[in-house]
Amino acid sequence: MGASPGPPWNSPPPALPTSSEEMSAAYSGPHRPPLPPPSPNLALGFNKSTFSYEELAAATGGFAQDKLLGQGGFGYVHKGVLPNGKEVAVKSLKSGSGQGEREFQAEVDIISRVHHRHLVSLVGYCIAGGQRMLVYEFVSNKTLEYHLHVAGTDRPIMDWPTRLRIATGSAKGLAYLHEDCHPRIIHRDIKAANILLDDNFEAMVADFGLAKLSSDNNTHVSTRVMGTFGYLAPEYASSGKLSDKSDVFSYGVMLLELITGRRPVDPSSNMDDSLVDWARPLLTRALEEGKYDELVDPKLENNYNPNEMARMVASAAASIRHSAKKRPKMSQIVRALEGDVSLDDLNEGMRPSQNSIFAGSSMTGSSDYDTTAYNSDMKKFRKMALTSQEFVSSEFGTSSNESREMGNNGGNQKQFF
Repeated sequence: MGASPGPPWNSPPPALPTSSEEMSAAYSGPHRPPLPPPSPNLALGFNKSTFSYEELAAATGGFAQDKLLGQGGFGYVHKGVLPNGKEVAVKSLKSGSGQGEREFQAEVDIISRVHHRHLVSLVGYCIAGGQRMLVYEFVSNKTLEYHLHVAGTDRPIMDWPTRLRIATGSAKGLAYLHEDCHPRIIHRDIKAANILLDDNFEAMVADFGLAKLSSDNNTHVSTRVMGTFGYLAPEYASSGKLSDKSDVFSYGVMLLELITGRRPVDPSSNMDDSLVDWARPLLTRALEEGKYDELVDPKLENNYNPNEMARMVASAAASIRHSAKKRPKMSQIVRALEGDVSLDDLNEGMRPSQNSIFAGSSMTGSSDYDTTAYNSDMKKFRKMALTSQEFVSSEFGTSSNESREMGNNGGNQKQFF
């Protein structure tokens, strides 16, 4: 396929064995116990929830190159078709996660119980020796990143109603993970590349729950972080800890992408500032003056509803506050975007004297630090990512070089999971 280099891999994508004996030797080994039976606790809307390696190999044409949807920090993703005709996306996780089968099954069981209109559903899994695979519903219309940043000039510009619909849908999906799931699920990797779109441009959040299933034992700045540091909340850069409010920050960055049409960090640009740094003073001015021209994507040609824009700008500004505890909950953002509450509710619990949309370090606790320190860490992340040439912004083949090549090859390679 000629895609740009991705993260280092312990092994290539799974290849179709020529016999069941080869499959057993390659994936189970002569002394391993048999694979576990299907869990009776999984009810996923399909006839079965556990798959053998041979079944997934058959579904993907032997994990054929022309079925490869993309690759990234978690693993390779192939398009497949089940015997009942259902299209799926098969994600082969990188080996070496250190998880046993029972722990893996327990995590998968949690993820598989999560069903929501704006979340990509897990339909099953496969354990074959050290190989772990997850089977998801297939979402046909690529990612938000693709349509916002990669799609060529031959495609229509994403209009304002579509952008608002995507923002609201993805907020609803995240709110469900944070506030309605038990146990609560923190996504940990919110970005435009993880927002899949159906044919009606309804948003579906992908890859929730995967952080616990993946190997991420490298350094504080892991390979996966290198591709997404433009979305990182300040508390992660300072402490390495992520929370639901870290998801809110990352979501706020994604709102800025929808508003401005800019990437979180442009690796081809010499600009030191991230999108957040660039947007901060413009957000302040826009909210004070009610003028959005400096901020809004010029490709929209001022075709937007000013009241709706005000709601999205205020939601973005509140979401990217330095102080995690001062950021709103996702359910508050949903209500703000839908116009169900006053925008003042995004400042709930803040005294008027503190009502700065960018609540600085003087207002924060130990989980925060000042803008200068944050910017310094972000520049370090940027330098590490660019010098290592591991800036892969998407798991689904939509980094700047890889996406163009995938998009030009035609066929199923254009379908990003």
